[in-house]
Amino acid sequence: MTDENIQNKDTSSSYGANAIQILEGLEAVRKRPGMYIGDTDDGSGLHHLVYEVVDNSIDEVLAGYAKDIVITIHNDQSVSVLDDGRGIPTDIKYDDKHNPKRSAAEIALTELHAGGKFNENSYKISGGLHGVGVSCVNALSKWLKLTVYRQRKTFQLNFEKGKVVNRQIRTETTPDGKEIRTSPMIEVTSAPEHPNGTLVEFLPDDEIFKNVLTFNYDTLLDRLRQLAFLNSGAHIILKDERTGKEEDLKSENGVCGFVKYLNEIAEREPINKEPFHAVKTVDSQGTPVTVEVAMQWHDGYNEVLDAYTNNIPQKDGGTHVTGLRNAMTRVLKNYISASGLDKKAKVELDPLDMREGLTCVLSIKVPQPKFSSQTKDKLVSSEVRPAVEEVINSELSAYLEENPETAQRLCEKIVSAARAREAARKARNIIRKSALNGGGLPGKLADCAKGTPSSECELFLVEGDSAGGSAKVGRDSKFQAILPLRGKILNVEKASADKLLDSEQIKNLMMALGTGIDRDFNIEKLRYGRVIIMTDADVDGAHICTLLLTFFYRQMPQLIEEGHVFIAQPPLYKVQRKGRKNNEEKYLKDDKELANFLRNIATEDAVLYSDGIISAPENGIRGTKLDNLLKNYQSAIDVMNSNARFIDKSVLKAIAAGVDIDLSTQERAQASADALSKQISDPALTLSVVPSSDNPGQFSLRITRKVYGTSHYTELTPQFASSEDYQAIRSIGTYQAEYLKPGAKIVKNVAGKLREKSVDSINALYEWLVSLAYEGITLQRFKGLGEMNADELGQTTMDRRVRRMLKVSIPDAVKANEVFEKLMGDDVLRRRQYIEENAHRVSNLDI
Repeated sequence: MTDENIQNKDTSSSYGANAIQILEGLEAVRKRPGMYIGDTDDGSGLHHLVYEVVDNSIDEVLAGYAKDIVITIHNDQSVSVLDDGRGIPTDIKYDDKHNPKRSAAEIALTELHAGGKFNENSYKISGGLHGVGVSCVNALSKWLKLTVYRQRKTFQLNFEKGKVVNRQIRTETTPDGKEIRTSPMIEVTSAPEHPNGTLVEFLPDDEIFKNVLTFNYDTLLDRLRQLAFLNSGAHIILKDERTGKEEDLKSENGVCGFVKYLNEIAEREPINKEPFHAVKTVDSQGTPVTVEVAMQWHDGYNEVLDAYTNNIPQKDGGTHVTGLRNAMTRVLKNYISASGLDKKAKVELDPLDMREGLTCVLSIKVPQPKFSSQTKDKLVSSEVRPAVEEVINSELSAYLEENPETAQRLCEKIVSAARAREAARKARNIIRKSALNGGGLPGKLADCAKGTPSSECELFLVEGDSAGGSAKVGRDSKFQAILPLRGKILNVEKASADKLLDSEQIKNLMMALGTGIDRDFNIEKLRYGRVIIMTDADVDGAHICTLLLTFFYRQMPQLIEEGHVFIAQPPLYKVQRKGRKNNEEKYLKDDKELANFLRNIATEDAVLYSDGIISAPENGIRGTKLDNLLKNYQSAIDVMNSNARFIDKSVLKAIAAGVDIDLSTQERAQASADALSKQISDPALTLSVVPSSDNPGQFSLRITRKVYGTSHYTELTPQFASSEDYQAIRSIGTYQAEYLKPGAKIVKNVAGKLREKSVDSINALYEWLVSLAYEGITLQRFKGLGEMNADELGQTTMDRRVRRMLKVSIPDAVKANEVFEKLMGDDVLRRRQYIEENAHRVSNLDI
């Protein structure tokens, strides 16, 4: 809002005493959930609910009272967390409030800043010290059920949107003769054999989480795996009833196993085969600080350092990271100087040289940690730094002395990194001089008009001179700049800093952005608010996009972290409806949008007569009902195609035709196999019943298809037979039985003429209607940006009013980098395996 708007706006009647709201209990959490758990739209807040409950169980592990934690994702998208700790206290908490005196468990789940972690006698070490965790989960859940196993009894409380729904009130007489009203937990039954523990079951509220309400198994698994590594001896099990997946997580090696795991999944070649690992508790400023650290150097160039305090990750580091780096630099520098390697190489060592190719996990356990903010992203506890320095100084020095061969290899790598850094410094100086002499901007850059604030400016990175020319004409030159890229930029994943700065493409990109690189990087000097990657929708375009994402992620991560990097979404199709006024045109992003567009045309003036009696129009299926039928069919086909890698497509089609699958016993599994074989009638395919490897007592169907004498195997498992994907595919047969009786007909008005066809399947119905839709349009597919006119490119992909773009976040870049490593790395077998596993996903292949 501008100053002028503020001055002209009458606020006298809109802002008074009535505008001040007092939020009771958990109302504040429901009113502003983002303040407590993060974003409720992108899935991060949803998964944070699980973390809050699990963190309470982990605190019981840290306190020495629990070992086993079981997290289950249920079919209805609810989650349960069970631990074998002491159980939340169930006795009555006496206070001065006028409400009925309540159980400690109820208070913990309904009051902010209430819990056992403020008392050092209950928890010596704890991550969550604000007391808002599980109460926030309760507030943001449609329902929550708390079960406590304690003192050989079972207690329960049920909540809805943070409020108790099965409250019981009773009157008690105190020793001094006063009568008080109390609200205890409901004692369900005695449980003499059941160990102590707590079970929390909850269903997130769809009024709060409107966009993402489905838990991602892999997202939860990543966090739980971290917790298993960080807490040696903790046994964590994650179960997913939706798919039958289950993961058993336990690590006796602590962060040492964590470091090995990180390098193994990235397929990095370690310098020190056995990581440096130290665990030690020291007294620092009167506070006991437990330091656990593991380090393993590899042959790459990137540093990976994960730091945790009481299991909480600090992405912005803090005093523990500062202590680690200072001590590590000092110890390694002294060792190299003593060996004389630095003098022989004639290089000056830098702390960055020590960290090149380092994978490190640092875990601190400390009472009452201090963080810079509520998000706990940076540790500021002063007593931690000297504690970490003391451990690293003594333990890393001993490690180098006891492993001279490993120490020699490590020192040689550090010296090599110093040489490359010096070469990179010289290259940067050359770039600075060329920038000063030539105005500082690359010649191919078509910059935006002078005077436009940098935050409003946009830089389009365009593939090729042809598309760059169209973009220059189609842009709004006031705030849009174009930098054409010729060919593919350097693979920065395996390039040293000096090689990187030798690349002409990267030098041009650096000069255009203005931020510098490496230690010279300064986000304040960024010349554009948005950096937009705009490439062709083909294999080469995807490759260039991946290379650019890898470059930004590795060399300029702040650009992504602060939301400056985007991927343009140019349309793949242009369609025109025949016979429409003004040559109505529409641009469609991809095949899915085209399919939806065709379906909408297909169902216009179309009627399905299930029984084939056209003379009874009231029996016809039309409009929204017909559209939903075809929409559900499209969704089921998408599910079928996504499963075709795991299960032979002819089997999936048979399921869609109505064959039911039951794998609970060998006899039922055999009956399912016989029904499938009868439906398929393909001599090249055989079905056999085999015991399920993941579900004891159940069975799988092994599908064998012979192609040119070679047998190919896929398997239909009990997990798939009980999954949502199976139900989606099976629904095709259900719809077919409901809507298509013998003799069913579809009638459609096409340009004033009625056309009809007898149909015996939804597939036949869909194909016929879509073929008629194709007759009514002119379709153009854009193979590349260069095929679009300048005005088309400007209107569809660059115009802020109508364009669509993907905003890149760090997880996106990491995933892109993983795929790039597999496709373009040195490991040929790994690349071949990835292509074989994902070839089924290819929808458009340019040859």
